[in-house]
Amino acid sequence: MADGTTTVQVRVQEGVLWVDGEAYPLHNISHVGQRVLEVNKGAAWKQFIRRALLCLVVGGIAAAIFGNIAGILAVVVFGLLVWQLVQVISRPPVYGLILNTSGTQRDAVWSLDRAEIENLVQEITKAIGRPDAAPVTINIKKAVMGDQFKVYGAGAIGQAQHSGSGDIRGGGR
Repeated sequence: MADGTTTVQVRVQEGVLWVDGEAYPLHNISHVGQRVLEVNKGAAWKQFIRRALLCLVVGGIAAAIFGNIAGILAVVVFGLLVWQLVQVISRPPVYGLILNTSGTQRDAVWSLDRAEIENLVQEITKAIGRPDAAPVTINIKKAVMGDQFKVYGAGAIGQAQHSGSGDIRGGGR
């Protein structure tokens, strides 16, 4: 899909929570919760201001030395910086279903729709309390696909792939 979302099927049946192909036995789930990931708009603005000032200073010096071509190039670069800022600060928050199983926290599914995740938390909690209840299937229509970064320690770098369901798969770049 163009917006980076897909549909993920979540179902509870016979004492097992299924998130697409990932299985979580209900008796192993010790905590169900949610997480919100939002853009740090303050940091985005600070980065934009630093880059814009650098662009204006270097562009002004280059325009004084090289003439109109350098001035036009500085305006184009400044326009790209504005476009990048708008792209970053307009990103919607992403909501995640978090499951703790056997002492391990797992990010089971991510969505752009808070209500989808809140409903999922309630249904899973009910199913944990009554594992013999009728099967439940919920389609998360705005599941988010993409990369997820988890950084531990000073200066750590790495990237982890996330398919929209299940936990992350490590893969440095």
